[in-house]
Amino acid sequence: MLTAHGFDVVEAVGTGPELERALRTHRPDVSVVDVRMPPTLTDEGLQVSLAVRRDIPGLPILVLSQHVEQLYARELLADGAGAIGYLLKDRVFNADQFIDAVRRVAGGGTAMDPEVIAKLVAGNASDPLSALTPREREVLGLMAEGCSNAAIASRLHFSEGAVGKHTANIFAKLGIVASDDTNRRVLAVLAYLGTP
Repeated sequence: MLTAHGFDVVEAVGTGPELERALRTHRPDVSVVDVRMPPTLTDEGLQVSLAVRRDIPGLPILVLSQHVEQLYARELLADGAGAIGYLLKDRVFNADQFIDAVRRVAGGGTAMDPEVIAKLVAGNASDPLSALTPREREVLGLMAEGCSNAAIASRLHFSEGAVGKHTANIFAKLGIVASDDTNRRVLAVLAYLGTP
């Protein structure tokens, strides 16, 4: 499917150790990784991805999982660097949705499965976002899915300028200031998902 949509596949691997070698050797524009890989068939793909991203911050990785695992999603988002995604494997069957997620992650954005986001938000005991209006929460929810301002505007049927104003309000209300060291959208999404 990836090659059919114009991607060059530099390597396909079957085990965690092979994945680690491939990620470190190729430093690909984006990697699609299964959470469960041999030899352990537990969370080897995720653990290798996290370890390599600690050494190569921002290395774009899209993780696929059979089920929503809140801990996995939180771990992936914890570094705040972006270029990360977490999709349920069912999403791969929708080629447009899957390829869009791959492109977003490759471009430095996030691609979070809506089901993952729903579980993360439902799991939050407190609401650090109480200052946000319902519309700002809606915009932030779409940001958490990895949508661009143009995509948010299209889905909510208003202008990109309006999305920009809502986004600026979200940053201000969450106390997120512009910095060369952080991505404000990723920090806002982390606040939305309740990740410390």
